[in-house]
Amino acid sequence: MLDVLRAAAERDSVLAAWLRALEDGGEPPAEAVLPDADELPDVLLDLGVPHEDINALVALRGRVLDDPDTRWLLTRCVALLLRDLGAPEQGPRLPVLPAELGELGSCFYVFVFIAALPRVRAYHLRHGIPDDVSRRSLADLGRHMAVYRRTHGSRGVPVPGWNALHFRGELYQLGRLQFQRSLLGERMGAAIAAAGVGLGPGDPCLSVHVADFRGPLSAAACDLSVELAREFFPRHFPGERYDVVVCHSWLLDPQLKRYLDAESNIVRFQERFRLADTYGGEAPDDSVPVGFVFGDRLMPVERLPRRTRVERAIGDHLRGGGHWYAGHGWFPLERPQARPFP
Repeated sequence: MLDVLRAAAERDSVLAAWLRALEDGGEPPAEAVLPDADELPDVLLDLGVPHEDINALVALRGRVLDDPDTRWLLTRCVALLLRDLGAPEQGPRLPVLPAELGELGSCFYVFVFIAALPRVRAYHLRHGIPDDVSRRSLADLGRHMAVYRRTHGSRGVPVPGWNALHFRGELYQLGRLQFQRSLLGERMGAAIAAAGVGLGPGDPCLSVHVADFRGPLSAAACDLSVELAREFFPRHFPGERYDVVVCHSWLLDPQLKRYLDAESNIVRFQERFRLADTYGGEAPDDSVPVGFVFGDRLMPVERLPRRTRVERAIGDHLRGGGHWYAGHGWFPLERPQARPFP
């Protein structure tokens, strides 16, 4: 496995940087441990992994542990993932592994996350995170495996760096929405500073994310999630102050209002935010809404279905020569009195 990775790293700078970080990790970490083959199915099910993937992952466990190079890679990757556990924006970049590794590559990070699981659950316990929030947050791994299957028709983790946020204690599922303990970037921080909120680049914020496969993005569900966040973070992270919520998403592209009525869930979601400079000189990325709405970022524009209002909006805009951009928005989060967990 390492030979394939090193060869691929010669043409992939992200992969090369990741391998250097693993090799320069200082003292050898304690060897990563995986549940045995009888225990592993229950662990996978708790993480929301689709049933049809369970047997294959149990079989793949042996390949991970039996090969010294792969076991070395697992141990080093887990140690890198858990370094500065819980610190926002300090996690490693986890590159997608080369396609020539097959399922060993596409599923490798599943075993990284499983080996890290006891440390993450202990972190949640120290902060008094309710068990249902812990389980639902970490089960986002299975949801992303379902996204991978929808796109590729096989097993894998599409964006391993995304799931790293969950297994580092940075991201939590609170009802319909996910909230990430994060820091304001330069552009958003400058926009918020200009509004006179008293915050700027580098200050703490909550970054909100909208997960697929969780039903409608209704106003009532979003209201409940925001209320949960107002209570959750002061209670479980009383030493941290989160006064704003930010969102960076194609869902905030104001062009959507040309196609969707004012009472649509997406438009009502947009109305929660004060939009910063939406386009900001950045290039459009039409593949993002196409991937989220149709399940395949590479689907040709002329083949995009028109079954729903959102599908018609995304496809018709592209067929008319338009492009889609990420919108960037924020809103203030009223802070209740902090009540640390008992």
